[in-house]
Amino acid sequence: MKQKQTSRWTPFLPYIKNKYTLTLLGFLVWLAFFDRNDFITTWSYHRQLNKLEQEKAFYDSEIAKNRMYLNELRTNNENLEKYGREKYFMKRDNEDVFVIVDNRDSDKTEN
Repeated sequence: MKQKQTSRWTPFLPYIKNKYTLTLLGFLVWLAFFDRNDFITTWSYHRQLNKLEQEKAFYDSEIAKNRMYLNELRTNNENLEKYGREKYFMKRDNEDVFVIVDNRDSDKTEN
């Protein structure tokens, strides 16, 4: 005689056929994949939020550095003169300014 082979799902069959279990399972599938706030979208929003928070921290630190630098320029005339000379090639009346251009970088790109 052949014996009836039982599946490993047999003990769970009454629970799977239950209408409340099917409703709960359908609801979870709907929330996981089809809802506007599904898991994948929520995860991508979380990644984007972390990225934006890192950018905010970076820009906050840059703003703090620039405020200190600006305060130093406003209070110290020597630093203001140095900044004008370096950035805008300003000079005094009795001085000459020589600008040296490094062409080594442009030679590499031409070859």
